[in-house]
Amino acid sequence: MQTGKPDFLDRLAQFLVIAVGISTLFFGLFMIISPLDWYTAIPTVITTGPPNKHFIRDIGIAYGACGIILLYAGASLHMRWLGALAGALWLSLHGVLHIYEVAAGICSPDIFWADAPGVLGPPLLVLAALAILFFRQRIVPAGVPDRLFLAMVDRMSPGESAYFHEIASAPGHMLEKLKHFMPASNHRYEASAGLLSAARIGATLVEDCGPCAITAAQGALAEGLPRDEVNAMLAGKLSGDNKLAFDFAQAIAHQSAEADDLGLRIEQQFGRPVRRELAMVAAMVRAYPAMKRGLGLTTACSLTRLEV
Repeated sequence: MQTGKPDFLDRLAQFLVIAVGISTLFFGLFMIISPLDWYTAIPTVITTGPPNKHFIRDIGIAYGACGIILLYAGASLHMRWLGALAGALWLSLHGVLHIYEVAAGICSPDIFWADAPGVLGPPLLVLAALAILFFRQRIVPAGVPDRLFLAMVDRMSPGESAYFHEIASAPGHMLEKLKHFMPASNHRYEASAGLLSAARIGATLVEDCGPCAITAAQGALAEGLPRDEVNAMLAGKLSGDNKLAFDFAQAIAHQSAEADDLGLRIEQQFGRPVRRELAMVAAMVRAYPAMKRGLGLTTACSLTRLEV
């Protein structure tokens, strides 16, 4: 999932969804406010028969609703990607209808290609934006089908598979609720990858759970941190800024009074937003080893080699 500030491709995906949202909303408003003007403004529409203001407004409402949903999703696309998918659903089905009509001979190829940019273009742009995020693994897990999510967990964190599979088998959509929680334990915007990884690993180690610490270390490697630096975090042998973040997270996890002083130092050096992010990850990341302990799945902790 996305950590850190959005990069160029993140912004490109967001721009595509918002641009489609704005154009779709205004197109819908045009149909609702002035249906007959819309009818005469689109040359290919005239060939479909006489105008019906009620039906034109009905379609305009559908366009407007899609536009609103896409604008909502575009504001935080990696978190609301399912909203973008929902916003593109009617637009996509509308495009499928046009493809069917030309394939069945109901409309001519000339009319189809004249309509294609406005009919097929918007949903394809939204789907392209989502593909950019999905293939870069920049979306939150909430909404990812359980089978696919579990396969990803099995591949990325084999030591973590057992309790995710057990949660997935529980009634009441337990896994879906956990997937909504996961972004909170991985939030980073102002903090550097080194600071957040040191805090995440530091808080996890307090729970004395090797597999969870290795998972956090793998996340640090994915953020581009050097392997030696990550292994130093696992060993607790840090210096400088990363040590400050590591100690801060451990103090939070231990509920130590030192957390106040360490947090003040972080705030003075890096600002309040960084302190907030480090405090959040230190508090949230402990949920995973705590869950494993509660399920009696911590036997392997002492057997795990703390090295990546």
